[in-house]
Amino acid sequence: MKISHLLLAALLCGSAAPVATAAAVPVEAVKKAAPIARIDPTFWWVGMKNPKLQLLVHGPGIADSKVALAAYPGVTMDGFQRLESPNYLLVNLTIGPDAKPGKLKLSFDGKSKTKYEYELRARETGKGRVQGVNSSDFIYFLMPDRFANGDTKNDIIKTERARTIARDSMYARHGGDLKGIEQHFDYLKSMGVTAIWPTPVVENDMPKASYHGYALTDYYQVDPRYGTNEEYRQFVRNAHQNGLKVIHDVVLNHVGSHNYLFLDQPAKDWFNRWPTFTRSNYNSQALNDPYGSKRDLDLYNRGWFDTTMPDVNQSNPLVATYIIQNFLWWLEYTGLDSYRIDTYPYSDPQFLMAWNKALLDEYPQLGMFGEAWVGSTAQQAFFAQNIFQPVDGFKSNLPGVLDFQSQGAIWDALKEKGNVGKLYDALQGDWMYQDATRNVVFMDNHDMSRIYSVIGESLPRLKMGFAWLLTTRGIPQLYYGTEILMKNFSNPDGLVRADFPGGWKEDKRSAFTQAGRTAQENEAYEYVRTLGTYRKAHPVLQTGKLMQFIPQDNIYTYFRYDDQGNTVMVMLNGNEGEKSVDLTRFAERLNGYSAASDIMTGTTVSDLKAVKVPGYTALVWELKK
Repeated sequence: MKISHLLLAALLCGSAAPVATAAAVPVEAVKKAAPIARIDPTFWWVGMKNPKLQLLVHGPGIADSKVALAAYPGVTMDGFQRLESPNYLLVNLTIGPDAKPGKLKLSFDGKSKTKYEYELRARETGKGRVQGVNSSDFIYFLMPDRFANGDTKNDIIKTERARTIARDSMYARHGGDLKGIEQHFDYLKSMGVTAIWPTPVVENDMPKASYHGYALTDYYQVDPRYGTNEEYRQFVRNAHQNGLKVIHDVVLNHVGSHNYLFLDQPAKDWFNRWPTFTRSNYNSQALNDPYGSKRDLDLYNRGWFDTTMPDVNQSNPLVATYIIQNFLWWLEYTGLDSYRIDTYPYSDPQFLMAWNKALLDEYPQLGMFGEAWVGSTAQQAFFAQNIFQPVDGFKSNLPGVLDFQSQGAIWDALKEKGNVGKLYDALQGDWMYQDATRNVVFMDNHDMSRIYSVIGESLPRLKMGFAWLLTTRGIPQLYYGTEILMKNFSNPDGLVRADFPGGWKEDKRSAFTQAGRTAQENEAYEYVRTLGTYRKAHPVLQTGKLMQFIPQDNIYTYFRYDDQGNTVMVMLNGNEGEKSVDLTRFAERLNGYSAASDIMTGTTVSDLKAVKVPGYTALVWELKK
């Protein structure tokens, strides 16, 4: 079942309300708990553009209660709704524009009488909140558990299902946390990084492999092994004070099987159900195949991602509202800057449009990009704002995506006897996007083999990759440790999720320091630092136009330029040996310039008619008049 057009219109016009929730109460403990175990959200704000608020009340037998709201200026109760489970009630409120911060007094009159004070807070208005991310940024992507352990006191939480630290196990918790990231802000800034993207920081109280974060067990709680909610809020503030934005990694499609909403389900249709366990077919082509079958579409959208990851039924309007409110709550509570959306295409298409619109209506400057790991540029563009006509009512309103097409191209370009022409092909398809500069470009991540291993541990070719990453169009993303030559293959994935050397006090060396890195590691780091800081200081590499020339002789040349005359030329030689290049072919961009400065070496180039490019080398030149 899809979200109806009436529901979609209601969601977009403001009938869906924002949400928040209290600390998780394990379902096993609910029978012993107070009549109200939790309310999602635990608090809200006055002055939100969307006045509607849906409260999900959870407690043993709470459904037999009648709900009343004591008089409160500017706030009305629109009614309450019972669900299939006797342990849930929905309370619908309207928070008018004149409402002031304070405590709403709710009374629940059933087998037992309960009163509850629900807090309305004032919104924060300080500058620097929810800044968004764009092509002026340089993203550093890391796994908090594997980056640095700044607070050993939160390593083991006795109330969590996994209660051990085992750094010699690729699937166990290793102890990294928010404080550890914070202690290395200066290291990130030294490379020109402007935004931090950690894997999900919300609670993952799963018994196995909970370190990765993609099986959430509480929508509203930071995993206590990373820190508290308030510590995460302060983490965002401290990042902002250090000139660093924060990207919040989210999962819309599924939850962990120990999420309280799955252990004690509000209704049978809160999750997608099958007679027996049924996986997704993992093939997004079912969404827009003009000849596709309903079965393939259902398998893709409603099948489970994994046995421990129940698939959320976003076509249920109550579920849709719950999720939309949750992510509005995190934005207002923390002031974070962007969402990265995991497994983006797997969610209900109509829900995705409603979710995006609700968030962007409230926070127009919000950054958003999704993971669409698909097989073609056209299919990738289908999930971002594009030039296509709607398909079955779906017209993507997501600003950008992770650019897996250019990621595949850089692998092809950097492998031994690779083809740099693939990079040209990847960008040639940008005509399908409304704005391809909102896409995030990268060379590797936590789900694939590390680029250094893929290309045979060739530092010269890796440096070519760094040059491409930091000069091509879009928002560059560097996976943690690539700058110090961390390596390995992804079978299994845990091998590419190793600890950053020096993130733990007991580590024998610290790659956060020059003295702790090998000569080769320093060479790689210095390359990233030089080009990353140059990019940060030169808007032409952030927002400048791009012109690329058809590759010849396995040499790919492109220019970044602006209307003020700033121009950077990039030339990648994908050959093992040196090549002589006649530069007159690029007169369209070289005319008017008499010299160049090599950004990586600082040397001056006085001849712009021809150049000899060493094998497996990138030239990055700032042109001079």
